[in-house]
This record gives sequence, C-alpha cells and structure tokens, in this order.
Amino acid sequence: MPSDDGDLDDLARRAAEGDRAALEDLLAAVQPRVRRICGRMLLYPEDAEEAAQDALLLVATKIHTFAGRSRFTTWLHAVASNSARGTYRTLKRRAADRLTDEVAQAHPDPRTTSVIAGSRLDLLEALEVLGASHPDLVEPLVLRDVQQLGYQEIADLLDIPLGTVKSRIHSARTAVRPLLAVSD
Repeated sequence: MPSDDGDLDDLARRAAEGDRAALEDLLAAVQPRVRRICGRMLLYPEDAEEAAQDALLLVATKIHTFAGRSRFTTWLHAVASNSARGTYRTLKRRAADRLTDEVAQAHPDPRTTSVIAGSRLDLLEALEVLGASHPDLVEPLVLRDVQQLGYQEIADLLDIPLGTVKSRIHSARTAVRPLLAVSD
C-alpha cells in the first residue's frame, strides 16, 4: 500500500498510462479517503457510500484524464466532491419523482428521502442555486470550504490563477451566505 501522497501520485501516473495493477492498488489505497470526502457532504452513511462507489468508478474509468498538473489527491477530492453533489441531486430528483407515492404511504422510503431530511440540505441546496446561476463558483467553494484544500491546490487542479480562485471563492461565499442564513 502507498505510504504517502507521493506514492499515490506515482500509482496514479502509472494507472493513467494503462498499468492495471497500479490502478487496482490505487483504488484500494484511496477507498477510505473517498468515503471520508463523500461523508463530509452527505450525512447518511448509505448516501455517502453510494457517492463513494460512484467516485471510485469515475477514478477507474477517467484515470487517463489525470494530467499530473496537481497532486493526485487534489484531483481525487474534486472527483469525490462532484460525485457527492451528483448523488445528492439524484436522491433529490428521486424523492421529487416519488413524492406523490410517498404521500399515500404511511412510511416513506428512507433510501429516497434520507439526504432530503439531512442537516446539510441547506448547503447542498445553496450549491444547487449557485450552480444554476454561476457554475464556475461552485467547485472552488466546495474544494475550499467543504474539502478544505488550499488555495494553491485548487488553482493547480482547476488550472486557473490563484487570484481567480480567491475571487471565485469570495464571490461564492457572498452568494451562498443569504441562502444559509438561519431564520428565527
């Protein structure tokens, strides 16, 4: 097993070049990290696990797109964060599609409503609203405030200047702040 991020970078480069054994080792090594990343965004373990599995599948199928401009772990954070947000959107859509059926039932299916009832609903909803009007602001905000990556890591990952990263994060925070305000 890789002992540090440098080892992961090496495995990722080899996997991106088509080394199947390196890909299998890489996926095994990053699985716990991917679960933690998804768990930060999705309250319920089942939802986080679904997002983590989707993220691992994306890593396996898209590893060839890892260009090495940033650390592999930075790239991985972006993939896992986007997967968690995608899982949230899917669960929300499923819940809306089944709303009529669930109203008729005495006990709604928790698998389709768990994230909707979760305490992070306000953040995920705010990200959806922000994404509709300013999609370029969402990823930097998630990478900084949810995944806690450094500004330079985000700049490297997104291949944009550091000042642009800081500006986008500031703009995103300004836009989501009123959406997260607690009402009395």
